[in-house]
Amino acid sequence: MRKILFFYAVNFDSFFTYLISEKRCSTHTTEAYQSDLTQFIAFCKANFEVESFTGVTPTLVRSWMASLMESGAKPSSIQRKISAINSAFRFLLKTKQVSSNPAKGLKKPKIPKRLPQYIEQAPMLKFYTDEQAVQDFPSLRSDLIIKLLYETGIRRSELIGLMEKNIDFSAQTIRVLGKRNKTRIIPVGRPILDLVKHFMQEKSRLNLSSVEGNLLVSDKGRKISNSLVYQTVKSYLSTVTTQTKRSPHILRHSFATHMLNNGADLNVIKELLGHSNLAATQVYTHNSIEKLKGVHKLMHPRNK
Repeated sequence: MRKILFFYAVNFDSFFTYLISEKRCSTHTTEAYQSDLTQFIAFCKANFEVESFTGVTPTLVRSWMASLMESGAKPSSIQRKISAINSAFRFLLKTKQVSSNPAKGLKKPKIPKRLPQYIEQAPMLKFYTDEQAVQDFPSLRSDLIIKLLYETGIRRSELIGLMEKNIDFSAQTIRVLGKRNKTRIIPVGRPILDLVKHFMQEKSRLNLSSVEGNLLVSDKGRKISNSLVYQTVKSYLSTVTTQTKRSPHILRHSFATHMLNNGADLNVIKELLGHSNLAATQVYTHNSIEKLKGVHKLMHPRNK
C-alpha cells in the first residue's frame, strides 16, 4: 500500500496497519479509506488552504460533506467517507497527535431503506418438485449449495467455511461460524442431511476430501470459491426469475421472508440468521406488509 502524507505531517501507513491488524478491517475497506482520505486532503488544500491536520474544523468537514452531496454522491458513499475521516482522527487522538476530533457527532445523510429482494415461494418449491436425478459430482454440489443456502439462510461465506465436523446427523443440526466469529446452531431436515451424506460419500469415492475438512469442495478437492457459489446460484435463479439481482444473498432473504410468511416468530428468524439485534431482522416484516397491501388492493371489493 502506497504511503499517504496527511497535510505533510502524518504518515498514515501506521493508521492503515492499525485498521488491518487491530480493527480487523478488510483490504477493500482499508483501500476505500485511503482513497477517501486522499480526496479529503485535496479538498482541504484546494478550498481552505489548510495544510495541517490541526487546522481541520467541524465546519470544514461539514463543507466537504455538503460538496459531496452537491456532486451527487450516494448517501452510503458519503457515510463511508465521513467514517474514514472519523476513524483517522480517532487514531490521531489515540496517538496524541490532536486534541479533538472534528468529525465526531457529525450528522450523516440518511440512507434510504431498501426492501430485501427475494424469490417467491412457488418457484423455490418448484426446484424440489422438478429436480431430476443428479448425474455427476458438480451437479450434486450445485444441488447441495442451493438447498443449504435456501433451507438454512446462511451467508455465502458461512457456506464456504462449513466443515464436515459441523454437521450433526443425530441432532439434525449444523454449526455455523458467523460474523465476528460467533457460532450458532441451525436445525436442518432429514432430506438435506441425506443429501449431505450422499455428497460426502461421493467426495470420498472420488478422493476429493479436503485435508482441512471442508464440506463443499471444488472438482480438485479444494475449498470452493466465492465465484463458484455465486455462479451456481445465478445459474439456478436465472431459470426461475427475471429480476436482475441473483446473488446467494437472495436465497438468504427468501429463507427469512418465507419463514415469516409461514408464521415463524421474528425472534426465531433473528437467531437463525445470526443477527445481533432484532432491528436487522424486522426489515423482512416490510416485505410481508407490502404483500398484504397488494392483496388487499387487488381483492377487497371497495378497491375495485
